[in-house]
Amino acid sequence: MRKHLKNKRLENLIQVGSDRILDLQFGTGEVAYHVILELYDRGNIILTDFELTILYVLRPHTEGDKIKFAVREKYPTSRARESTLPSIDDIKQVLQNAKEGDPLKKVLMPMLEYGPALIEHVFLLNGLKTSAKIGKDFKIDADLDKLYQAILQAEDIMNKAKQYSSQGYIIQKQEERPNTENINEKEYFYSNQEFHPLLYEQHKNMPYKQFESFNQAADEFYSAFEGQKIEMRALQQERDAVKKLENVKKDHSKRIEDLEKTQLEDKQKAELITRNQELVEKAIFAVQTALANQISWADLTNLVKDATANGDPVAKHIKKLKLETNHISLLLSDPYEENELPTILIDIDLSLSAFSNARKYYDLKRNAAKKQQKTIESQSKAFKSAEKKTKQTLKEVQTITNINKARKVYWFEKFFWFISSENYLVIAGRDQQQNELIVKRYMKSNDIYVHADIHGASSVVIKNPSGLPVPPKTLNEAGVMAICYSVAWEAKVVTNAYWVLGEQVTKTAPTGEYLTTGSFMIRGKKNFLPPSHLILGLSFLFRLEDGSIERHKGERKVVYGNDDTISITESDAGKDEVEIEVVDKSDDEEDAENQLEELDNRLETLPELNMEGISNLKNDNIEEDGKENEDSEEESLKSNSDEYDQEESKFPDTQIKIQHFEGTKINVLTEPTQTNNKEEDTETIVYLGDNNPVVLKPRSRVNSENKQKQLKPLSKKSESKEDIKTPQQQIKRGQKSKMRKIKEKYKDQDDEERQLRMTILQSAGTAKDTKKKKAKEINTKSVKKGGQQNKPYKQHIQKQEVQDDGTVDDDEPNVQAEVDMIDALTGIPVSEDELLFAVPVVAPYNTLINYKFKIKLTPGTSRRGKAAKTAVNMFIHDRTITQRERDLLKAVKDEQLARNIPGKVKLSAPRTQAFKR
Repeated sequence: MRKHLKNKRLENLIQVGSDRILDLQFGTGEVAYHVILELYDRGNIILTDFELTILYVLRPHTEGDKIKFAVREKYPTSRARESTLPSIDDIKQVLQNAKEGDPLKKVLMPMLEYGPALIEHVFLLNGLKTSAKIGKDFKIDADLDKLYQAILQAEDIMNKAKQYSSQGYIIQKQEERPNTENINEKEYFYSNQEFHPLLYEQHKNMPYKQFESFNQAADEFYSAFEGQKIEMRALQQERDAVKKLENVKKDHSKRIEDLEKTQLEDKQKAELITRNQELVEKAIFAVQTALANQISWADLTNLVKDATANGDPVAKHIKKLKLETNHISLLLSDPYEENELPTILIDIDLSLSAFSNARKYYDLKRNAAKKQQKTIESQSKAFKSAEKKTKQTLKEVQTITNINKARKVYWFEKFFWFISSENYLVIAGRDQQQNELIVKRYMKSNDIYVHADIHGASSVVIKNPSGLPVPPKTLNEAGVMAICYSVAWEAKVVTNAYWVLGEQVTKTAPTGEYLTTGSFMIRGKKNFLPPSHLILGLSFLFRLEDGSIERHKGERKVVYGNDDTISITESDAGKDEVEIEVVDKSDDEEDAENQLEELDNRLETLPELNMEGISNLKNDNIEEDGKENEDSEEESLKSNSDEYDQEESKFPDTQIKIQHFEGTKINVLTEPTQTNNKEEDTETIVYLGDNNPVVLKPRSRVNSENKQKQLKPLSKKSESKEDIKTPQQQIKRGQKSKMRKIKEKYKDQDDEERQLRMTILQSAGTAKDTKKKKAKEINTKSVKKGGQQNKPYKQHIQKQEVQDDGTVDDDEPNVQAEVDMIDALTGIPVSEDELLFAVPVVAPYNTLINYKFKIKLTPGTSRRGKAAKTAVNMFIHDRTITQRERDLLKAVKDEQLARNIPGKVKLSAPRTQAFKR
């Protein structure tokens, strides 16, 4: 279709006959093409040329023996139903063939091209009922003329509608809703029901809105459709809340009525027993005498029946024996002529006298009176409590409704997504189709594509609108996302992901191969990331009002260091000489060794690296202070390696001094040493605080048992580059075994593997730089500490040549996805902020570390829906939460909470078990 219709204008749009068939003509003359839409049955789309010869059909089929819908067949326009007015005889024939009791409107609908609304309109204008039934409300012989006149009137309305533009009317319905301040007062809400081009007779008494054109009415109806749904849902919740309040009132009223009725009955029973005291005593004595003579219960029942039949005056009042409870039922009436009391069946206790039985019923009456009084006294309190709760519910419903109206669904919410700790939007596909959509439509050449070689892993894209290099922390977070949304989550397998540039991803498969939906070809080198743990977090981002956005500017940014951490920086530019200070062991050797152990423990958390490239050191406590630093260190090592030891494949012996100057920066000074032994170790001396030296142990070290020499101090002001000879640091006690283990661990590592590990941590230099260029960069680069001077971490990747056909095909046009709106989302709201709505987010836990509300998710056994509700319950009961934040969290729907959780999870947070209980 795109092939034939591209660059052609829609010239004509007509309805074929009076059927539900549209003909859209693109272009004119012999280059015209027609798109025919059939909007009935299962529907169909047909593309034809200017002669209506079918070029393509969506659903090929045949109708009868002659009509075929297939390529190169002629489209049959004559098959469409034409608009013809039926005659009065035809209408009479159809009505006579119909069953008696059939709705008249239903019988006429197949014959006419009018809708039911217009038919009802002309029925009312001609004195016919809209619900008329054949043989009952409608007599064929008597009312046929009226019916035909109505049909002629409908035909006239249709002809006028074809000639003149119609107005628009939206028919509404008045809905009552309770007032949030005073529940007894009513408010009114008008809900849209339907829209029409005419104000029909049946709608004249209903509220409506009038528009200048039918298009405006339709636009208004569908524009307000979602808002109307939210309002109607809120209205139903308000009605349910008010209904609960009414039920409380009804329950109290019914309880009081029952107690009053019980009092009256007990009083009447007591008075009847008193007035029939002699009869009651005789009945009790007779039954007790029979039981004392050991007459069985069955025989006693028969004896009472026989006595009643013989006209015994006492037995005829005994209606039932309840000997299992030691009671009998007597039917007593008022023996006096007034007959003030009704005849009642009363239970008499055989163990009590008549007077005692009467007193028992008087006691029951007094107890019921006390209960009634307590119920009346507590009624006002109960009503006030119920009203207060109802008002609170109504306010919450209204608040949540307003939040839902303001809630904007962002374009990236249909995918897996999160905002990295450095303010990059990261999206991933939920299935194969979304993976295809993300790469084809939303990924640009300067974006980053992250994936993992494991089944089910999502295609993750880091949106990079600035085009600057993406920092490694964001890359690692995207890698965690790619792994967690795969089978690794259920299998609890730790693996690693890789990243490439967007321009390296293509849908073009090698010759003879085919890529399925959601699969892509990677051209060039993959940059592997360190293995990631399966740890996610659930949190909320809050949409800020425009005036509060400036307060959170720079909240998520690239952090390279601060005064409280150790930052590795390059020494001042322009120094031709590299300063080295060699230090003897001081008296505070024990303290230094403690610091050494602490640093070494921190280093153990890093991925395994060869410490011959000491500048690869990265940690949460040792940060980069600029991209030029790592370039200069690595390039210095490589340059000096070529200059001093061209025959060896390993780095030369290098000593690096990192000195701390008043908490501001650490100078990294490197100098290759020339010794007779080529297996000299690389050592690092760090000054922390009061010039206490700490020697960093290399991660990769060769055995140097025969080269232990005491280091002697040198003056860094007086010594020149030519005079510096760095002796070997004396090996401390216990280090031999560590060096032996390290040597065994890294014995199989070669230059290629070392270079790969450097590339993973973004520390390797480009391979094409010359020695001259490296030396020039070392002497000219200068890094200044400070937030504005820090530049994004430089990515080091050898750009691979992509083939001419190695770009993503253009079946899906690449769209400019808006990412500026993420600046209006914050996870750290403050009391001064004006918050509009909350958006749930599932992201790597490290990303959410500073968010106000967060809970850790790891693979577990809890269902994600239940886990999400538990997490929200914890957030709502947090002591630091504000009322506005609580309302925003309550407004989030349950399906939105759990849809991004990868599978069954385990929640980890303080007091999690208490909230689960």
